[in-house]
Amino acid sequence: MRSSNPILSKMDNADVQMLESAPMTVSGTVNKTLVLLLIAAISAAAVVYEAMLGYADKVMTIMTIALFVGLGTGLVTSFVPKLAKFLSPVYAFAEGALLAALTLMAEAQFPGIALQAVTATFATFFVMLSLYRIGAIKATEKFRAVIMSAITAILIVYLIEIVGSFFGFSIPFLNGSGPISIVASVIICAVAALSLILDFDFIEKGAQNLMPKDYEWYGAFGLLVTLVWLYVEVLRLLSKLRDN
Repeated sequence: MRSSNPILSKMDNADVQMLESAPMTVSGTVNKTLVLLLIAAISAAAVVYEAMLGYADKVMTIMTIALFVGLGTGLVTSFVPKLAKFLSPVYAFAEGALLAALTLMAEAQFPGIALQAVTATFATFFVMLSLYRIGAIKATEKFRAVIMSAITAILIVYLIEIVGSFFGFSIPFLNGSGPISIVASVIICAVAALSLILDFDFIEKGAQNLMPKDYEWYGAFGLLVTLVWLYVEVLRLLSKLRDN
């Protein structure tokens, strides 16, 4: 089993042993994913409430803290799966606040974009899930290799962009609202969406192979990571389209 999701791929080499307790299940992972989404929604609502009260400076502070908390808990959880049941709720809370702040900034510039981004993200999620369930898209080795290669390339480009920003350098097709930049965003959104197929497949096989129960939290954490990525990319794409 392998996953395109860098988080879930940590489960690839996990030892499957005789379990004293109930093993990981797909339904259990789904339930924990819903819990994480609820936590993210609560923190997002709190940030929106602060913004409605006019505390713009407070929202910016929360966004900065959430960025570092999300990054820290995400990295630790990815390397120490056993901590997922403790850290994934913290990650969800931080990401909910961060995404809310980013969305508020986009909404101020492009009214209505928040609802469009949320709707598009979850619509994409359910479409990918449906395609996976009916077997229209299968997580074959070739499919997996292509998606993982694409994710690696995207990560490298983003790292170059981040490092270059410190020296006044930026990659043209990542920014702006020109045709090339829009095409690049569409491709990245497609890769993020297709990576969900491999995540669904990995979680299902993890349940079939009787992975430990705690990996339900890890699987839910991995799905949340992908959804966060997809949402950010959808928001970027919609912003570029609205800017034309």
